[in-house]
Amino acid sequence: MKALFIGGTGTISTAITKQLLAQGCELYLLNRGTRNEELPAGARILQADINDEARVAELIADHSFDVVADFIAFVPEQLERDYRLFHGKTKQFMFISSASAYQTPLSDYRITEGTPLSNPCWEYSRNKIACEEYLVKQYREQGFPITIVRPSHTYDERSIPLGVHGSKGTWQVAKRMLENKPVIIHGDGTSLWTMTHNSDFAKGFIGLMGNLHAIGESVQITSDETVTWNQVYESIASALGVKLNAVHVASAFLDACSTEDYRGGLLGDKANSVVFDNSKLKRLVPAFVATTRFDQGVKQTIDYVLAHPEHQIEDEAFDRWCDKVIAVLEDAVARIKE
Repeated sequence: MKALFIGGTGTISTAITKQLLAQGCELYLLNRGTRNEELPAGARILQADINDEARVAELIADHSFDVVADFIAFVPEQLERDYRLFHGKTKQFMFISSASAYQTPLSDYRITEGTPLSNPCWEYSRNKIACEEYLVKQYREQGFPITIVRPSHTYDERSIPLGVHGSKGTWQVAKRMLENKPVIIHGDGTSLWTMTHNSDFAKGFIGLMGNLHAIGESVQITSDETVTWNQVYESIASALGVKLNAVHVASAFLDACSTEDYRGGLLGDKANSVVFDNSKLKRLVPAFVATTRFDQGVKQTIDYVLAHPEHQIEDEAFDRWCDKVIAVLEDAVARIKE
């Protein structure tokens, strides 16, 4: 198989890239080359900014591909560019959308590919919906061979997957745990969530590549394991070897008192209970099974982050904000009791 990935070094795409290279795929990566040193040998690099359409067209002029996958498209204009570049040059074009595009709030917590797409809370999700609509139109009217993939919360060894964190990442939450400081969990922590290790996601994605039954389809790829947010934070604390000191705060309150996009990231995503039905994926890829249980996968992440200080990015502003939110809540409780 000859494949081209636009990107190829992110959380989702890195695992796919590694597994494909191990399988002997003729894999090309089109990116700016800023993170390619982390990849195993074998990838063929087409170094360019995908937004430089003329340069990209020059690089791919003598190529055609079995699969082209864009991991870094977020608005329809980027897909319009991809269509101009790859129409007639690939047997399958794969777009990475998002499970956050599904109906929010849900009318049924069980999500299938037939669940309506609608998210009034998050512009990111609305843009992904618009991207999907553009690609479906090209498939129907021009025969552009698309496959739309919808991941949910996918993580790797480089970043701890969490609900409430600052703009600099999630390490500060782990640092608070290590310092025995209270940690904010949105809501009451009992809503249902799905965490998928990127190595499991990769197995499903690769199974869709070159799969004639996947053309024209939208497919979600997630683990079948469901956890609560309390379990997520307990697993992380356990991996760190500390006792969790949790403070539960309403998601709407967090959104109201923060400059972070918690309206999108929480109210439009993580504050909602989600359970994914992966029957369609398993019909298209019969061998697919997610094998990394969350507590096991996040232990690998914690071990990696602790061993790599470059991933321990502190966020003092977020830390002060957490202290302030918790102090205000404690003061409110004290005032009411008076």
